[in-house]
Amino acid sequence: MKKIEHVDEIFRLLKKELKKYTMPVVSHPDWDDIVNTPFTTLISCLLSLRTKDEVTAQASYRLFKKYSSPEQLVNVSEEELQSLIYPVGFYKTKSKRIKEISKTLLETYAGKVPEDFDELLKLKGVGRKTANIVMVYGHKKQDFLPIDTHCNRIPNRLGWIKTKTPEQTELELKKILPKKYWNDFNHLFVKFGQTICVPISPFCSKCPIKKYCKQLSVTKSR
Repeated sequence: MKKIEHVDEIFRLLKKELKKYTMPVVSHPDWDDIVNTPFTTLISCLLSLRTKDEVTAQASYRLFKKYSSPEQLVNVSEEELQSLIYPVGFYKTKSKRIKEISKTLLETYAGKVPEDFDELLKLKGVGRKTANIVMVYGHKKQDFLPIDTHCNRIPNRLGWIKTKTPEQTELELKKILPKKYWNDFNHLFVKFGQTICVPISPFCSKCPIKKYCKQLSVTKSR
């Protein structure tokens, strides 16, 4: 089985360098007056789709400060939900989705977010990335890898894998990435992809792991 060369050093260097940058928002440890739960993780993740992290953070805080459970949200009007989460992308659609999910959780899962991955996928609007995020950050499970565009792009750039879709990347990384790094992988690589290893013209000159990158010779450093 293929192994990732220098994986321990790569993760060490990324953790050291990325301390300089803020975290992407799924849940927030500084929200002392808001409890982070599987439900708030799920809803915050849905709000984050096609939305900048800082906008997601503000919208999530406004929403969860007032309503933080399916029991509370199921009876809130769509107009009020829209006002609370605006200006996240597709806020009108997302307000409907929040109410639909809240209703489903109450009717089918006794108000609890399922701890089963396949059950999560049955919720309307929940794909593999969101389900993986809920399992890792909401339920604190160890056996899941959330893969977004950054987590798909960067391992391919590094030469770890040769995949085209997040689903393929998830499958291949589970074969070669040591399990002790699974919990750190998503937030490190999302942050890395947002700040240094960006999609176009990555900042290779300040990359802490550039000597381990297989694509450096064909990317333009700046």
